[in-house]
Amino acid sequence: MYYFAKVVDHGGYTSAAKALGVPVSSLSRRVSGLEAQLGVRLLNRSTRGISMSEAGQTFYRHCVAVVAEAFAAKESMDQTRAEPHGLVRLSCPIQLLQVDVSAVIGRYMRDHPLVRISVDATNRSVNVVDEGFDLALRVRMPPLGDSDLVVRTLVEAELILVGSAWLFAQHERPATLDAVTRLPTLSWAHGGDRQIWQFIQPDGQVLRLSHLPRLLTDDMRTLHHAALEGLGLAYLPRSMVAADLAAGRLEQVLPELALPQIVHAVYPSRRGLVPAVRGLIDALAAHFEADPGGHRRPARHEQG
Repeated sequence: MYYFAKVVDHGGYTSAAKALGVPVSSLSRRVSGLEAQLGVRLLNRSTRGISMSEAGQTFYRHCVAVVAEAFAAKESMDQTRAEPHGLVRLSCPIQLLQVDVSAVIGRYMRDHPLVRISVDATNRSVNVVDEGFDLALRVRMPPLGDSDLVVRTLVEAELILVGSAWLFAQHERPATLDAVTRLPTLSWAHGGDRQIWQFIQPDGQVLRLSHLPRLLTDDMRTLHHAALEGLGLAYLPRSMVAADLAAGRLEQVLPELALPQIVHAVYPSRRGLVPAVRGLIDALAAHFEADPGGHRRPARHEQG
């Protein structure tokens, strides 16, 4: 099909063979073989040159489209293999950046010295398209809502309720959710003094607890340190406190209750995704998949 289209484009076998760098005989044999396979004559040959038959004209239009798609496919593969370079604008929640993403960015930039990354550390949900971001990371409760963006799930995480041994030396360990309110609490600020924690039981039932925290903050690290100091119970990502649980610095409370969360990447389009952005997404996915402690469940999923 490629050779046939080139013969037509160059107006004959001799010119096409010269442009392609193949013998005229080989070119003629390939086109004749194509005609035999199709069972129709594509080219009319005469002493004055060649012309397309009616069937040849129809077939030529399809050949041009197929050849263009083939070159586009090759170009996309060449782009995929190309060395990542250029600026990547990334939005990421602050605590996710501190716990996981900053290390991934450092390794990625070390491995790809032509890449520059601009990180907007923010807990607000940015408008990826209007604000010019190449990529945004988000943490949401399932299920994820519909979006015009491409959504790639990186990992399924969970929040768990924890407290220090020192706290439990001062207060009775709660055996029920209602008993939690008898202990001081530490909470992520969501407007107002009174906060609501939401838990999901193994059977899927949702439980909610209203409480008045001793400490309110929008910084997860501050909550973590306060929990380690024994200032109260905190609802924190398992990945953040895994080492503390293993070392006995923190203990999980009501382990049958947790809150699943999905860490996902959103970006405008799969098509034309430049190597620097695609490579960073793949590096983030590999990081979560390689979680050595098994505290998070990786998930391969892309929608949009």
